[in-house]
Amino acid sequence: MHVVPPSLPAVNTLVQVQRLGLVEYAPTWALQEELLAATVAIKTKNRLVETGGTDVGLQPTPNHLLLCQHPHTYTLGKSGKPEHLLLDEAGLQAHSATFHRINRGGDITYHGPGQLVGYPILDLDNFRPDIGWYLRALEQAVINLLAEYGLRAGRIAGLTGVWLGWEPDAPNPRKICAMGVKCSRWTTMHGLALNVNPDLSYFGYIVPCGITDKAVTSLAQELQAPVAVEEVQERLLPHLLTQLGCS
Repeated sequence: MHVVPPSLPAVNTLVQVQRLGLVEYAPTWALQEELLAATVAIKTKNRLVETGGTDVGLQPTPNHLLLCQHPHTYTLGKSGKPEHLLLDEAGLQAHSATFHRINRGGDITYHGPGQLVGYPILDLDNFRPDIGWYLRALEQAVINLLAEYGLRAGRIAGLTGVWLGWEPDAPNPRKICAMGVKCSRWTTMHGLALNVNPDLSYFGYIVPCGITDKAVTSLAQELQAPVAVEEVQERLLPHLLTQLGCS
């Protein structure tokens, strides 16, 4: 007897965008975890339905994108070294900063006012289940955005993120956008941090991403002019949707 396999749930490429403004880090991390857990729960239920030999009850999974800024915050990824934070507890308090050990990949980074942070919580089974592709898509969205401002950004081999002065013979390579992600059952969280006009002195209290021989920059510093985070946010959004194949 020929058995017809159950059909997969409909692929959902819609993304629900939340513009959160300036929000504390911890509750935003908790929101990401909540959204990821809800998506993974749907995927787990779908798998149980499929193994039961029916397609009744299969549900498409949601996708989310959180856009925000944070107060002064340092986060250390799973592979990071605590000594890359150069402030003790008193130093953190003196600079009105918080510190969080988190579950993304990568080393230490800084978040603060003037930095645009994007947290995609995407089911990559709706798009392409490939972390390398996903990271390159995020990078390309930022590269294309910066081209609108007349900046020629690119990648440095072996280093995730977006750089200026990235060419092999460039004398002053400098990072303008950091990235770090976590993926569970092909569902992503964490994401990218684009320096629009933050106080760059806060990067002086860490070894950014564990890299000692390259600088950090911002859009405002490169343009020598103020730039509104809200403007960059709205200009980045269509590039993210295009590169990821979202709507």
